[in-house]
Amino acid sequence: MELTAPLYEKASAATTILEKYGLDITAAKEKLAKVVTHTALTYNANLSRKYDCTIFLKREDLQIVRSYKLRGAYNMISSLPAEQLAKGVVCASAGNHAQGFAYSCRKLNIRGVVFMPIITPNQKVSQTKMFGDGNIEIKLVGDTFDDCAIAAKAYTTEHSLTFIPPFDDLRIIEGQATVGLEILEDLPQIDYLFAPVGGGGLTAGVGAYFKTFSPNTKIIGVEPLGAPSMFEALKAGKPVTLDQIERFVDGAAVKRIGDITFAICKEVLDDMLLVNEGKICSTILSLYNEDAIVVEPAGALSITALDDYADKIKGKTVVCIVSGSNNDIDRMQEIKERSLQYEGLKHYFLIRFAQRPGALKEFVNHVLGPTDDIVRFEYMQKHNKETGPALVGIEVLQSADYDVLLANMKAYHINYTPINKNDNLFGYLI
Repeated sequence: MELTAPLYEKASAATTILEKYGLDITAAKEKLAKVVTHTALTYNANLSRKYDCTIFLKREDLQIVRSYKLRGAYNMISSLPAEQLAKGVVCASAGNHAQGFAYSCRKLNIRGVVFMPIITPNQKVSQTKMFGDGNIEIKLVGDTFDDCAIAAKAYTTEHSLTFIPPFDDLRIIEGQATVGLEILEDLPQIDYLFAPVGGGGLTAGVGAYFKTFSPNTKIIGVEPLGAPSMFEALKAGKPVTLDQIERFVDGAAVKRIGDITFAICKEVLDDMLLVNEGKICSTILSLYNEDAIVVEPAGALSITALDDYADKIKGKTVVCIVSGSNNDIDRMQEIKERSLQYEGLKHYFLIRFAQRPGALKEFVNHVLGPTDDIVRFEYMQKHNKETGPALVGIEVLQSADYDVLLANMKAYHINYTPINKNDNLFGYLI
């Protein structure tokens, strides 16, 4: 489906944001035509029914490297002069940019070096090697993207190579913007667009394209609660460096938003939302169970935010960008765990059972509700090797059952300490 003429006429009536930043999305599309897939824009019946509106998913999880990152990486690398390509290129990435970078190196038959955080899921490391197919070298450095980016830039300078940033470059932004071009080719009239924000490249590119060719569409950015780099930058009026971030949503765990991406995003974003990591996990499980869609945490951001806009999107046409599906199967237990805790269905306690016969039996028969289930039980050993309190994990059927459980423990004088919300204790014991 082609864009309607009035949209193009409206864009050309004055200087557009694309012209302001010198972004040529049409040229990027042509450059990427033989490399990327024009991914599906699919109607989702379950979400549309839930929110009483019309919801489409832009399925970048179905891209060749299972994320949109190939677009920006290839657009920038293929734009470099031959002498720079001959020397080689370097990138720093939590995974998806690395895979797009590796695939691009193989396609262009050039040498690339990939710096990845040590915590990067094994699946992403293996996939990066596969897509590079001998054209790349991987170096695992640092605990966050920001740490490995510092090492990558130092290596680039030392060896006179070219650094390919994951988001803060106009050529990267041009490539990511082709996601927006494809969306409007398939569906010209859209009321709301929800997009995940990591470094801001995707939102800057897609937002700039939409504000030029679909200016009435509301652009909503979404970040994880534990890594609010764009949120804090917008609040401060400039990019800020966060002291600490929650790394779980690795595809969007960035301490500092890009300077260029921030400049564009502050012009194109209509709202910026933060969503809880546990809620993201619930979205991942729901998409898998209800629609057989496998997404990584960052890929679920846009859909997770819909609850915050439930009243505003009723009767509207909505697009959510599903940015990627590079999820390590080994993480599924953690995803389920975080979801259960967010939903209030799984709780952990340190319980000091009375040292008398029948104390544990009394707890099981009278304190636990009929649908409560002990899913973890282990005695903690003191330094003198005497038995200490028990670590007890309990799943409840409904979140309201937790209050009943606490009331029962108080009624039977159980000596307990809840540890779900004690970050230090939870991190140490669970």
